[in-house]
Amino acid sequence: MRQRMPGVTEMDWDALGQSVAACRACRLCEGRTNTVFGVGDLQADWMVIGEAPGENEDLQGEPFVGQAGKLLDNMLAALAIGRRKGVYIANVLKCRPPGNRNPLPEEIAQCEPFLRRQVELLQPKIILAMGRFAVQTLLQTTEPLGRLRGRVHRYHDVPVVVTYHPAYLLRNLPDKAKAWADLCLAQEVMRKLS
Repeated sequence: MRQRMPGVTEMDWDALGQSVAACRACRLCEGRTNTVFGVGDLQADWMVIGEAPGENEDLQGEPFVGQAGKLLDNMLAALAIGRRKGVYIANVLKCRPPGNRNPLPEEIAQCEPFLRRQVELLQPKIILAMGRFAVQTLLQTTEPLGRLRGRVHRYHDVPVVVTYHPAYLLRNLPDKAKAWADLCLAQEVMRKLS
């Protein structure tokens, strides 16, 4: 397996984006249309982290587009946050896994330094982790997402609230109420920080 470029920990936003776009550290690069670096407000207090790009994200080069993205936008709007103002949105993986399969541990290991640097550069006040792989990657645990909900965790000293991925919520409508409770918890954490 080819190695990542050294120096990720010193990169600014532009260099990091270029490094992701040029990355060939794992086999996901072979099937991608675009890398999906992230989108949003570089001064945001909120950071949303998902799992991996899907087909629409790969085509557009932006995280959380399509139906799951529309649901995320509605969830953020309920918190008076917009996709371009007040939040930065990224994924653990920057390339789409074939057929939207689950991310492999070695793929996560290759992309995690990019994500860690995005968090360092953004310095969010809170992270909303969406979906099992995002949650387990950030928290370095195999604990099921359902058991991690309802309390505040930390990723490099940043408070983390975990919730379901919007794509999951589209298939499991009753869990939307649980996701709303998670958003309310995140909003309460933000209130306490202000």
